Amino acid sequence: MTSLELNIRAYDEATDRDTLSNIWFEASLLAHPFIGEARLREQRPLIETEYLPKAETWVACLGETPVGFISLLDGFIGGLFVAPGQQGHGIGRALVAHALNLRGELQLEVYTANRQATSFYEKLGFVEVSRRAEDDQGLPHENAHLVLKR
Repeated sequence: MTSLELNIRAYDEATDRDTLSNIWFEASLLAHPFIGEARLREQRPLIETEYLPKAETWVACLGETPVGFISLLDGFIGGLFVAPGQQGHGIGRALVAHALNLRGELQLEVYTANRQATSFYEKLGFVEVSRRAEDDQGLPHENAHLVLKR
């Protein structure tokens, strides 16, 4: 990571929407190749108009530059994404720690085919409580439901 200090702040739709949409898209292309670029492009407007505005989103910044975000629906992590060039530097870990301090317990679903994410969550202490064979759109992409308690 650079020498700039990481800070976490609340989402500002007016200034953050496009940047976070780009982070989501670029990170999703790497993490979810099994979904396919065409489907991710179809989902992108929903990220911008539905998911980001309706969730409690926290933005990780290096200096003034957003490099990742976590979106919460109560204690459920609806999304955790870090810009591909910034992954592996503790940004995701910092965002999860911030959310855990706010909530005391976190839950999420992760595609089991996303080995990098499943390994990341296991290292943080998340425990699998269930699995389902299909994603929210009914497609055959297995999801694991994970829980982390403080």
